[in-house]
Amino acid sequence: MFRKLHETPIAIIGMAAVFPQAHNLREFWDNIVNKVNCIEDVPPSRWNIEDYYDPDPTVPDKTYSKRGGFIPEIDFDPMEFGLPPNILEVTDVSQMLGLVVARDAMIDAGYLDAPAEVRDRTGVILGVGGGQKLITPLTSRLQYPVWRRALESSGITGEDADRIIEKMKAAYIKWEENSFPGMLGNVIAGRIANRLDLGGTNCVVDAACASSMAAMKLAISDLIEGRADMMITGGVDTDNSPFMYMCFSKTPAFTPGDVPRPFDEQSDGMLV
Repeated sequence: MFRKLHETPIAIIGMAAVFPQAHNLREFWDNIVNKVNCIEDVPPSRWNIEDYYDPDPTVPDKTYSKRGGFIPEIDFDPMEFGLPPNILEVTDVSQMLGLVVARDAMIDAGYLDAPAEVRDRTGVILGVGGGQKLITPLTSRLQYPVWRRALESSGITGEDADRIIEKMKAAYIKWEENSFPGMLGNVIAGRIANRLDLGGTNCVVDAACASSMAAMKLAISDLIEGRADMMITGGVDTDNSPFMYMCFSKTPAFTPGDVPRPFDEQSDGMLV
């Protein structure tokens, strides 16, 4: 591959991104130049620290970390991408952010309104983590048999149990025809290809923390082997839910401190 890459140089012609405390690449670069630490406590808009945090790593069902990187609010107009507003509740945020950033990258490249012959040979390969945030509420809603058994064992049965279960169900997103595609990681790339009318390969790759690099390698392969003339590639990861914090806390992979120290001899864990 490296020999072919030397023979067929690949040009990066457009870029876009959303990062913690950065709506775009310019803000991201400004944060780097100004040495801004974008790691912070979990904001109340995400989840309540008091519900899930305990500094003792051995406490069951608690995370010993309350720090992370959180992206800012991003404007999203579903009609711009031909999405009915009524499906947003069952569409994972990673799919919506993927559309926004892919659009911005195409604008930066000057190809948003590219002719059909260009779009037909443009693909999308993204690095995407194993789970999407929407899976948690959809799965939680299906736990009603467990709730019923717990209620019945506490002496609450019949209509009283039914009313409580319905109230608990109402706290979660309903299952409907758009729920399944709305939570799938591969649909992040699929929606981009569909909404931007791109005819090349569209898929995602999960190589854990190396997912973005793996996606880039595959995208470059499509280019140097002549399967595409242009590729959108990069990574998407938006899950810093309590579930993900629990995953890394109980491994344990989180740093017990306030900041991660990658590539440092004092490195003692990660953050998300």
